[in-house]
Amino acid sequence: MDYDPVKDRLGAFFWKTPTRTKAFYRLLDTVFLRSWYVRRALRQRIAAMGDRPVRVLDAGTGFGQYAYWLLDTFPNVTVTAVDIKDDYLERAQAFMAQTPYAGRVAFEKADLTLPLEYADAFDLALSVDVMEHIEDDRAVFRNVLAALKPGGVFIVNTPSDQGGSGVTAEGEESFIGEHVRDGYPLAELTEKLETAGLTVVETAYAYGPAGSAAWRLLVKWPIQALNASWLTAPLVGAWYAVGGPVGLALNAVDLRADNETGTGLVVVSVRP
Repeated sequence: MDYDPVKDRLGAFFWKTPTRTKAFYRLLDTVFLRSWYVRRALRQRIAAMGDRPVRVLDAGTGFGQYAYWLLDTFPNVTVTAVDIKDDYLERAQAFMAQTPYAGRVAFEKADLTLPLEYADAFDLALSVDVMEHIEDDRAVFRNVLAALKPGGVFIVNTPSDQGGSGVTAEGEESFIGEHVRDGYPLAELTEKLETAGLTVVETAYAYGPAGSAAWRLLVKWPIQALNASWLTAPLVGAWYAVGGPVGLALNAVDLRADNETGTGLVVVSVRP
């Protein structure tokens, strides 16, 4: 299933006003368990940096929700948000211009497989559900390494090979048609990061049993319904009213669990 058309249509509706955009960001942060994991990792790593200025590279910013959350949460953070899609960048920049954070964020078009215009510039880089879309992942990791300061942190969130992208059996197609890979084995992702010159310091599986059940309730089934027909939107709203609390409770359980395996990976590495 192609996920981008559904995502883009939702974005087009919510981008119409700043109030809608903020509501959209809150919805994404609430429904998607990956956001719970990523925000926890960001809190931990930025807190460890103290009160000094922290410069963040949002590598594949998409809708810009992580850039907004960072700016809203940490007054000492500035963000450079890059993406390959002009329309996403234009919308995110137009929204951010109407917030108090416009002076602390820059939006730029960039192909992450090509060298970035920054060297030794960032304290932290973030890649959320980006690497499964890029064939030449080794080039991306080399380029992020070069953009980080020595000691800079790189947080990667991506599907794993343990059922990521909704694949539960060999030969099954990804739930998301735009992916070039269903997910990473942890050993492969670790090897690629370390071959690029980074040191992996923390790994975690997300979307264990509880999180995977939540994903089906909160993401997979609603997106499948909307992809079939937008006339199902009222039914999706009713579904969230009933299944939403259960899904969110499962998200909370997953975040607290020490998952031995899961369909998502959160990997933290550091530039030596």
